[in-house]
Amino acid sequence: MRGLSTVNRRWLGVLAAAVAAAGVVTPSASAAPGPRAACPERPGVLRCLTTYTPGAARAFGPAGWGADDLASAYALPATAGPDTVIGISIAYDAPNLEADLATYRAQYGLPPCTTANGCFRKVNQQGVAAPLPPSDFGWAVESTLDVSMVSAACPSCRILVVEGNTPGFADLAETEDTAVRLGAKVVSNSYGAREGGAALAYASHYRHPGVTVVASSGDSGFTAASYPAVLATTVAVGGTSLARDPDSPRGWAEWAWPYGGSGCSAYIAKPKWQKDTHCSKRTVADVSAVAEDVAIHVADAGGWLPASGTSASAPFVAGLIGRAGHAGVTQPADIYARAAAFTDVTTGHNDPSGAGKKCGWDYLCVAGPGYDAPTGVGVPNGLAGL
Repeated sequence: MRGLSTVNRRWLGVLAAAVAAAGVVTPSASAAPGPRAACPERPGVLRCLTTYTPGAARAFGPAGWGADDLASAYALPATAGPDTVIGISIAYDAPNLEADLATYRAQYGLPPCTTANGCFRKVNQQGVAAPLPPSDFGWAVESTLDVSMVSAACPSCRILVVEGNTPGFADLAETEDTAVRLGAKVVSNSYGAREGGAALAYASHYRHPGVTVVASSGDSGFTAASYPAVLATTVAVGGTSLARDPDSPRGWAEWAWPYGGSGCSAYIAKPKWQKDTHCSKRTVADVSAVAEDVAIHVADAGGWLPASGTSASAPFVAGLIGRAGHAGVTQPADIYARAAAFTDVTTGHNDPSGAGKKCGWDYLCVAGPGYDAPTGVGVPNGLAGL
């Protein structure tokens, strides 16, 4: 078992800088409400994996990490890349999605992505523009986070949003199939539910030849594995916290986000390409990226809003796969085969209540050198690993 590394003064300084940069205050300093799940957990359905703080939005200027920060942190190339179609599987309608995306892209100097220029398309789960499902504020925040992170990762990619009638397993499975039918070569899924028989009955909808399927690992820390991330056909993306670190060659520090999901499947057989030894079945996650304090624009929330969740890291990785020109080619096994191309995350844990006690201070919930479940093989370093 891997013990938690000693946290030195430098790392604490980086953490403090991140907290200050994000504008986080302690409860004693403010009576403002704390973060809440955009989509509260309900039995029998999937939930989006985004958290935000009500009342935290501001009308002028982003709050949180933006597209330029992410380009720097992950050493993204100056060239935009191909016009890969990235599918977003989501529930409910986000009425202001295209307008909020336009504001985000303009803020960071990204080219327009609109219905008019063919870059943006929004359809219902049958694949047509109308009628769209009813709207839902929490899922709209999720949709906005998805398209913003795809944009940050791949400014040249086209975005196809497929909205399900409900967050039920059957409806979201249909959105997956529709996205593929309409040309998506990468499909991002920023939602999850505890794995089990009801969920796994729809596993085949997340397996399409010539398509890369990406899913969030969850926002509940080390716990039961999350579906659809747990499927062996899915690239499961965990979450990290990010901070500037001028003393490091990279210029950034990164550690496991305390709420990022990891887990050991009770159902899915161990894939041949996964070699960790303390979980006899499929381990989640495979790879990771920033999942805390990401800037998005949500007009219905009041403007620029910092959001968190593995719903940020999954569409970001999906966009990078598209930008790398490997859409439909990259599969989970390839992530492990190219592990050396990623930046290893070696600090932090995803057991908020016990700093690793929940998993016995093991790699299943504590980050360390090499593969660990919270952060997988690491975070992108350019596009080589993807």
